[in-house]
Amino acid sequence: MIRGLYTAAAGMIAQNRREEILSNNLNNSDTPGYKYDRTKLRTFPEMLVQRLGGDLPNPETVGDVATGVYMDEAIPDFSQGTVTETGRPADVALVTSRLPVNPQTGTQEGALLFNVRTPDGAIRYTRNGHFTLNPAGQLADSSGNLVLNSAGQPIQPPSDRFQVAGDGTIVVNGAAVGQIGVSYAADTNRLVKEGGSLFRLDGGGALPQAAGNANVDFQLKQGFLEGANVSAEETMTDMMEAYRSFEANQKVLQMLDGTLDKAVNQVGRLNG
Repeated sequence: MIRGLYTAAAGMIAQNRREEILSNNLNNSDTPGYKYDRTKLRTFPEMLVQRLGGDLPNPETVGDVATGVYMDEAIPDFSQGTVTETGRPADVALVTSRLPVNPQTGTQEGALLFNVRTPDGAIRYTRNGHFTLNPAGQLADSSGNLVLNSAGQPIQPPSDRFQVAGDGTIVVNGAAVGQIGVSYAADTNRLVKEGGSLFRLDGGGALPQAAGNANVDFQLKQGFLEGANVSAEETMTDMMEAYRSFEANQKVLQMLDGTLDKAVNQVGRLNG
């Protein structure tokens, strides 16, 4: 019975954490380039229960007993979001055409991201192409992080009237003045989310450039913006499911608590 209390409580904690992640996905459904987090629940290791004592010389195996569930991790999903035309020259959508295919699963793996530099000098990666020119004339994202070129340097077009080619080359008056850097992450598990749409590389280092990779194809579309890959309808349904699961575990916990109360305070009590 005591074990049941812990199992029900573990279920409540896991569903509460899942609800928080789903709420964050829903709150960022309007954030350009946001990649929603998939939730994954796992069970704690099962225990083998054996009957001790009695007339049998050896312990008798009763069976396995689960010890509850926990939130293992939140995994960002890097599937392409909906690309919408905005008409703003500084908006650039990164459209993935082809990535390396895993021969075992037959699915494309990895992710393509813009390179940016935060005010403290750290290199970060993002799919948010809602760019602008800062007061110094440098290309920056909506949070003020500097957009980097393929050489890892800030981009400063000589004019605000520039064109962006499909490979990221910035053209002013017919002359190329730079190229927007796009990196390829072969192992997306090394990308750690920071805030709404920024990622850092776990363990340090830098991602390789996607340009020149024969297994990667992409296109940058000027005047377009990639939206979040969050389905508000599906997220609301998942949130309701998590709430119902939390509620069911809560009722089990209350029932076990009431049973324990009777066992301690009523059973075996002497009257008079």
